Amino acid sequence: MKLTFQALEVDRAGRNWTELFRQLWPAYRRWYLSDGLEQRATYVACRDAVDAHMPELLPAYEKLCGWAGGGDLPARFLSLWRPPAYISGCSQVVWLGDRPLLIRNYDYAPALSDGLIMKTRFGRTDVLAMTDCLWGVLDGVNAKGLAISLTFGGRKTVGVGFGIPIILRYVLETCATAAQAADALASVPTHMAYNVTAVDKAGRFVTVYMAPDRKPVVKAIAYATNHQGRIEWHDHARATATLEREQFLHFRINDPEITDTALIRAFSKPPLYTSAYGTGFGTIYTAVYDPLEGTARYIWPDGDWTLSLKDFRPGEKPVTFMPAGRAAG
Repeated sequence: MKLTFQALEVDRAGRNWTELFRQLWPAYRRWYLSDGLEQRATYVACRDAVDAHMPELLPAYEKLCGWAGGGDLPARFLSLWRPPAYISGCSQVVWLGDRPLLIRNYDYAPALSDGLIMKTRFGRTDVLAMTDCLWGVLDGVNAKGLAISLTFGGRKTVGVGFGIPIILRYVLETCATAAQAADALASVPTHMAYNVTAVDKAGRFVTVYMAPDRKPVVKAIAYATNHQGRIEWHDHARATATLEREQFLHFRINDPEITDTALIRAFSKPPLYTSAYGTGFGTIYTAVYDPLEGTARYIWPDGDWTLSLKDFRPGEKPVTFMPAGRAAG
């Protein structure tokens, strides 16, 4: 299994983004309509939802709709209002040593991953992020000194709300501190359960448990895996080893001898690292975000790649994923 990661800066006219849209839209269209057009909200409902819950994002949303050609279905998709359900794994932790860092593993299926890292300025701040759904955010950092990432919350419930990638985009476009991020996350409805961790350049951090059927819970904890306090989906918990990963992170960040280098290295080994690509929970990348420097370091078994908001350089990085039970060579 192979995936070529691509880093690009979206120009002001959106020409390179438009080309990406042309390439990726057929697959996203199939996914968006996977449970029927009747299950998707109308364009008016989608636009109204963005305006009601994330008004600061509305100009960027409308601009991207134009770049996508102004069609009805792409505009509905780009809002990520009431999208189809989807599930991932993931682990994340805040490190507060010489400088704050946000370290995370993204666990998913390589065939369903875009591998797209974008530097953007859709609004008033530069954002560097691993993207999903063409402009949503899986994890990233902004020029204001805020880093953020998500994990699936380990619950089956699906409700009325936004797909989490656009919510993270909203936070990075509008927030500078962990407290502001917590307020923003608590104000936007999500269609599924997710845990979002944010840390700012002053080292303040927060984890927010979000769900469509209950109020968000804001926690002053520095790590998250794939449950929200207690296990509610036991099969998923066993398959993803969420408790084992949470316990592992708890002990590592409370170890007075641990260093940032050692903690980052731990993300390349079990239980945090997994090669269960066939079940959709293999580790796609490790990301290390430095909100003070505005950098993102992406790590794989065969190398790494560091990108910076201040000195962004587009490029590509091909990565091969080895499923569990297979030896290299």
